[in-house]
Amino acid sequence: MAERHTILTKWQGGLAFETDLNGHVIRMDAPVEAGGENSGPGPKRLMMVALSGCTGMDVVSILKKMRVDFDKVEIEVQGDVTEEHPKHYYKMHVIYYIYGKNLPLDKVQKAVKKSEDIYCGVRAAYAKGMEMSSEIRIVES
Repeated sequence: MAERHTILTKWQGGLAFETDLNGHVIRMDAPVEAGGENSGPGPKRLMMVALSGCTGMDVVSILKKMRVDFDKVEIEVQGDVTEEHPKHYYKMHVIYYIYGKNLPLDKVQKAVKKSEDIYCGVRAAYAKGMEMSSEIRIVES
């Protein structure tokens, strides 16, 4: 049987909502100009957070298994939103910044490819409904 995840999101007044994920509270709100109090990120941008976290965890795990010695990993996600309602992402671009000395580009590329093609379920879901692209930037540190 397939695994099922369930969450409960509770209205906190105004346009704010909170979700408790195993003791980690995530608060969402709209910006002031949209009628909220800006007490948390908007739900749409959390989609980019989910993608960066998912693929980032994969890439770090894979690089460690490959015994690649890196100093830091940063994931930038750019999302393009439609102009008409319902406004949604139609394209996301991921930039992987991998910091270290003399990093083996082939291993970094392999780690990113495995995350994108095999392991990252968030990316797999998003790829069904939008254009996905990525690039790798090695930064000597």
